[in-house]
Amino acid sequence: MTEPVDGIRAFHNAFRSDLERIDTAAFNSAKGKEGLDDTIGRFLFFNEILVWHAHGEEAAVFPALETVAPLVAEAYVIDHHGLDSAFEELSTSYSARDPLKTARATAAFRFHLNIHLDKEDTHLYRIFRERISLPDQSKALGIMASMIPQERFAEVVVWLYPLIGHDDRENMTRIWQMMMPAPVFAGVKELIRKAIGSDWAELTRRIPTL
Repeated sequence: MTEPVDGIRAFHNAFRSDLERIDTAAFNSAKGKEGLDDTIGRFLFFNEILVWHAHGEEAAVFPALETVAPLVAEAYVIDHHGLDSAFEELSTSYSARDPLKTARATAAFRFHLNIHLDKEDTHLYRIFRERISLPDQSKALGIMASMIPQERFAEVVVWLYPLIGHDDRENMTRIWQMMMPAPVFAGVKELIRKAIGSDWAELTRRIPTL
Protein backbone atom coordinates (compact mmCIF):
# COMPACT_ATOMS: atom_id res chain seq x y z
CA MET A 1 0.00 0.00 0.00
CA THR A 2 1.35 3.40 -0.99
CA GLU A 3 1.73 5.82 1.91
CA PRO A 4 2.44 9.58 1.97
CA VAL A 5 6.03 9.03 3.11
CA ASP A 6 6.67 7.14 -0.13
CA GLY A 7 6.25 10.41 -2.02
CA ILE A 8 8.82 12.12 0.17
CA ARG A 9 11.25 9.26 -0.38
CA ALA A 10 10.79 9.63 -4.15
CA PHE A 11 11.89 13.26 -3.94
CA HIS A 12 14.82 12.30 -1.73
CA ASN A 13 15.99 9.78 -4.31
CA ALA A 14 15.65 12.38 -7.08
CA PHE A 15 17.76 14.82 -5.07
CA ARG A 16 20.45 12.18 -4.62
CA SER A 17 20.45 11.27 -8.30
CA ASP A 18 20.50 14.81 -9.65
CA LEU A 19 23.23 16.08 -7.35
CA GLU A 20 25.34 13.02 -8.15
CA ARG A 21 25.13 13.96 -11.85
CA ILE A 22 25.96 17.59 -11.10
CA ASP A 23 28.90 16.61 -8.89
CA THR A 24 30.27 14.21 -11.50
CA ALA A 25 30.03 16.91 -14.17
CA ALA A 26 31.80 19.43 -11.94
CA PHE A 27 34.57 16.94 -11.20
CA ASN A 28 35.09 16.16 -14.88
CA SER A 29 35.02 19.86 -15.74
CA ALA A 30 37.75 20.52 -13.18
CA LYS A 31 39.81 17.85 -14.97
CA GLY A 32 39.46 19.78 -18.22
CA LYS A 33 36.51 18.13 -19.92
CA GLU A 34 34.37 20.64 -21.82
CA GLY A 35 30.65 20.87 -22.55
CA LEU A 36 29.41 20.20 -19.03
CA ASP A 37 28.26 23.67 -18.04
CA ASP A 38 24.57 22.97 -18.63
CA THR A 39 24.69 19.94 -16.33
CA ILE A 40 26.57 21.80 -13.60
CA GLY A 41 24.21 24.76 -13.93
CA ARG A 42 21.29 22.48 -13.02
CA PHE A 43 22.22 23.11 -9.39
CA LEU A 44 20.28 26.39 -9.51
CA PHE A 45 16.93 24.74 -10.30
CA PHE A 46 17.87 21.76 -8.12
CA ASN A 47 18.26 24.07 -5.15
CA GLU A 48 14.94 25.81 -5.81
CA ILE A 49 13.18 22.46 -5.47
CA LEU A 50 15.28 21.57 -2.43
CA VAL A 51 14.28 24.83 -0.73
CA TRP A 52 10.58 24.27 -1.47
CA HIS A 53 10.93 20.77 -0.03
CA ALA A 54 12.71 22.01 3.10
CA HIS A 55 10.16 24.78 3.68
CA GLY A 56 7.39 22.20 3.40
CA GLU A 57 9.05 20.02 6.00
CA GLU A 58 9.47 22.96 8.35
CA ALA A 59 5.87 24.08 7.84
CA ALA A 60 4.15 20.71 8.11
CA VAL A 61 6.28 17.67 8.93
CA PHE A 62 8.39 19.09 11.74
CA PRO A 63 5.45 20.62 13.69
CA ALA A 64 3.57 17.31 13.45
CA LEU A 65 6.60 15.47 14.78
CA GLU A 66 6.93 17.91 17.65
CA THR A 67 3.63 16.61 19.04
CA VAL A 68 4.86 13.01 19.23
CA ALA A 69 8.66 13.32 19.43
CA PRO A 70 9.63 16.70 20.89
CA LEU A 71 12.98 18.21 19.84
CA VAL A 72 13.70 15.57 17.19
CA ALA A 73 13.23 17.97 14.28
CA GLU A 74 15.48 20.67 15.73
CA ALA A 75 18.66 19.05 14.43
CA TYR A 76 17.16 18.74 10.95
CA VAL A 77 16.46 22.46 10.82
CA ILE A 78 20.17 22.98 11.51
CA ASP A 79 20.89 20.66 8.59
CA HIS A 80 18.69 22.81 6.36
CA HIS A 81 20.69 25.88 7.28
CA GLY A 82 23.87 23.96 6.48
CA LEU A 83 22.50 23.08 3.06
CA ASP A 84 21.73 26.76 2.47
CA SER A 85 25.38 27.54 3.22
CA ALA A 86 26.56 24.76 0.92
CA PHE A 87 24.46 26.18 -1.89
CA GLU A 88 25.84 29.69 -1.34
CA GLU A 89 29.40 28.37 -1.54
CA LEU A 90 28.60 26.51 -4.76
CA SER A 91 26.83 29.51 -6.26
CA THR A 92 29.77 31.79 -5.48
CA SER A 93 32.29 29.34 -6.94
CA TYR A 94 30.24 28.76 -10.07
CA SER A 95 29.71 32.49 -10.63
CA ALA A 96 33.46 33.03 -10.36
CA ARG A 97 33.96 30.44 -13.13
CA ASP A 98 36.45 28.60 -10.96
CA PRO A 99 36.19 24.90 -11.95
CA LEU A 100 38.24 23.59 -9.04
CA LYS A 101 36.32 25.50 -6.39
CA THR A 102 33.05 24.52 -8.07
CA ALA A 103 34.02 20.85 -7.96
CA ARG A 104 34.98 21.14 -4.29
CA ALA A 105 31.71 22.91 -3.52
CA THR A 106 29.53 20.37 -5.32
CA ALA A 107 31.30 17.54 -3.52
CA ALA A 108 30.70 19.21 -0.16
CA PHE A 109 27.06 19.95 -1.02
CA ARG A 110 26.46 16.35 -2.08
CA PHE A 111 28.18 14.93 1.01
CA HIS A 112 26.09 17.04 3.37
CA LEU A 113 22.85 16.42 1.49
CA ASN A 114 23.30 12.64 1.38
CA ILE A 115 23.94 12.41 5.11
CA HIS A 116 20.92 14.62 5.79
CA LEU A 117 18.60 12.58 3.56
CA ASP A 118 19.87 9.28 4.95
CA LYS A 119 19.15 10.49 8.48
CA GLU A 120 15.68 11.64 7.49
CA ASP A 121 14.83 8.36 5.77
CA THR A 122 16.08 6.12 8.57
CA HIS A 123 15.16 8.24 11.59
CA LEU A 124 12.89 11.23 11.15
CA TYR A 125 10.47 9.74 8.63
CA ARG A 126 10.41 6.42 10.44
CA ILE A 127 9.02 8.27 13.46
CA PHE A 128 6.67 10.20 11.20
CA ARG A 129 5.36 7.01 9.59
CA GLU A 130 4.94 5.12 12.87
CA ARG A 131 3.53 7.84 15.14
CA ILE A 132 1.56 10.21 12.89
CA SER A 133 -1.85 9.09 11.63
CA LEU A 134 -2.31 8.55 7.89
CA PRO A 135 -4.77 11.46 7.58
CA ASP A 136 -2.27 13.78 9.26
CA GLN A 137 0.52 12.42 7.08
CA SER A 138 -1.55 13.21 3.98
CA LYS A 139 -2.30 16.67 5.31
CA ALA A 140 1.41 17.33 5.81
CA LEU A 141 2.19 16.10 2.30
CA GLY A 142 -0.46 18.44 0.91
CA ILE A 143 1.14 21.39 2.68
CA MET A 144 4.54 20.39 1.33
CA ALA A 145 3.14 20.24 -2.20
CA SER A 146 1.63 23.69 -1.78
CA MET A 147 5.12 25.13 -1.31
CA ILE A 148 5.77 24.59 -5.01
CA PRO A 149 4.54 27.66 -6.93
CA GLN A 150 1.61 26.53 -9.05
CA GLU A 151 3.14 27.94 -12.22
CA ARG A 152 6.32 25.90 -11.61
CA PHE A 153 4.68 22.55 -10.86
CA ALA A 154 5.07 21.26 -14.43
CA GLU A 155 8.81 21.90 -14.24
CA VAL A 156 9.01 19.85 -11.07
CA VAL A 157 7.22 16.88 -12.65
CA VAL A 158 9.52 16.98 -15.69
CA TRP A 159 12.55 17.18 -13.37
CA LEU A 160 11.42 14.44 -10.98
CA TYR A 161 10.37 11.48 -13.11
CA PRO A 162 13.53 10.90 -15.18
CA LEU A 163 15.57 10.85 -11.95
CA ILE A 164 13.66 8.12 -10.10
CA GLY A 165 13.09 4.40 -10.58
CA HIS A 166 9.94 2.44 -11.36
CA ASP A 167 8.88 1.96 -7.73
CA ASP A 168 9.18 5.65 -6.90
CA ARG A 169 7.34 6.59 -10.08
CA GLU A 170 4.51 4.26 -9.21
CA ASN A 171 4.23 5.56 -5.65
CA MET A 172 4.39 9.21 -6.66
CA THR A 173 1.80 8.74 -9.40
CA ARG A 174 -0.58 6.87 -7.09
CA ILE A 175 -0.27 9.62 -4.47
CA TRP A 176 -1.02 12.38 -6.97
CA GLN A 177 -3.85 10.35 -8.47
CA MET A 178 -5.43 10.10 -5.01
CA MET A 179 -4.80 13.71 -3.99
CA MET A 180 -5.60 15.65 -7.16
CA PRO A 181 -8.96 16.40 -8.80
CA ALA A 182 -9.35 14.27 -11.94
CA PRO A 183 -8.94 17.17 -14.43
CA VAL A 184 -5.74 18.32 -12.72
CA PHE A 185 -4.30 14.81 -12.60
CA ALA A 186 -5.08 14.33 -16.29
CA GLY A 187 -2.68 17.17 -17.08
CA VAL A 188 -0.04 15.82 -14.72
CA LYS A 189 -0.39 12.37 -16.29
CA GLU A 190 0.51 13.81 -19.68
CA LEU A 191 3.57 15.50 -18.22
CA ILE A 192 4.67 12.20 -16.70
CA ARG A 193 4.13 10.35 -19.98
CA LYS A 194 6.28 12.81 -21.89
CA ALA A 195 8.95 12.88 -19.18
CA ILE A 196 9.55 9.11 -19.09
CA GLY A 197 9.07 8.23 -22.76
CA SER A 198 9.15 4.49 -23.41
CA ASP A 199 8.99 3.75 -19.66
CA TRP A 200 5.33 4.83 -19.76
CA ALA A 201 4.39 1.25 -20.67
CA GLU A 202 5.83 -0.03 -17.39
CA LEU A 203 4.00 2.62 -15.38
CA THR A 204 0.67 1.76 -16.99
CA ARG A 205 1.33 -1.91 -16.35
CA ARG A 206 1.76 -1.12 -12.66
CA ILE A 207 -1.20 1.31 -12.57
CA PRO A 208 -3.79 0.04 -15.08
CA THR A 209 -6.16 2.89 -14.17
CA LEU A 210 -3.89 5.33 -15.99
